[in-house]
Amino acid sequence: MKIGLQIPDFTWPGGTGQLGPTLATVARTADDAGFAHIMVMDHFFQIGTLGPPEHEMLEAYTTLGFLAANTSRARLGTLVTGAFYRYPGIVAKTVTTLDVLSGGRAWLGIGAGWNEEESRGLGIRFPPLSERFEQLEEALQICVQMWAGDENPYHGQLNQLERPLNSPQALTKPHPPIMIGGGGEKKTLRLVARYAQACNLFPRPDLGHKLAVLREHCEREGRDYDEIVKTASYVFDVGPNGEKAAEIVDRLGRLAELGIQTVIGSVRDVARITPLETIGSEIIPAVAPLGS
Repeated sequence: MKIGLQIPDFTWPGGTGQLGPTLATVARTADDAGFAHIMVMDHFFQIGTLGPPEHEMLEAYTTLGFLAANTSRARLGTLVTGAFYRYPGIVAKTVTTLDVLSGGRAWLGIGAGWNEEESRGLGIRFPPLSERFEQLEEALQICVQMWAGDENPYHGQLNQLERPLNSPQALTKPHPPIMIGGGGEKKTLRLVARYAQACNLFPRPDLGHKLAVLREHCEREGRDYDEIVKTASYVFDVGPNGEKAAEIVDRLGRLAELGIQTVIGSVRDVARITPLETIGSEIIPAVAPLGS
């Protein structure tokens, strides 16, 4: 099992002036500690489960470029981009740019999107749910086409691209891995089976059922279920002095038994740095053999 870091909250000691230096320290520490991924939310306002909308929130892809410059090994991406936030051709270009400048470490994390408050707040059209899923599938098709070097026009229901040129191409071959976030059984998991190299699910009691549904979609799509990396979101709270590390290892073991291969989690008090070091020394080595 691999461990990834998600950074969903930037309301840290020191205020705005220390955001850059603190984030650089967090990224370098996680990279050195062996975190396989460093990811950020693709939100423009803070989400309600973490704080009020006025709390600090950095734009995702600018932040990932900063993270690329401060790391050398961790994979980088969003958990996850709302497909309707940006034109799909721009998403392909943006993730390609991140991949090239990071030395081949970009992932495309993508989903249908949901946050109406920030969309309306910033003037982003918030489509109905059915249209958001149409936008997601067309975005996936466009990214795959552009990464394949296919410059033929793309004519979808929502997007018209006359020449989907992508130069330079991504370093990662055949393309940056696509991770689709969400556990919707009829649409989201079907899209995982059809297009993605990874899924991201919540570690809820129905996790095993969600994976079984994904397997069924893979069978219908003629896709090898084992090709898809199964990831889960998580919240790491190792305690003030790391006293909860063993308990976390036990919980991750249960996720591994269900088939989860990578856990991508936020870390409580991440700006304090010590929790990252504890995860690197006590949790990452302990869970590495799980699922192998």
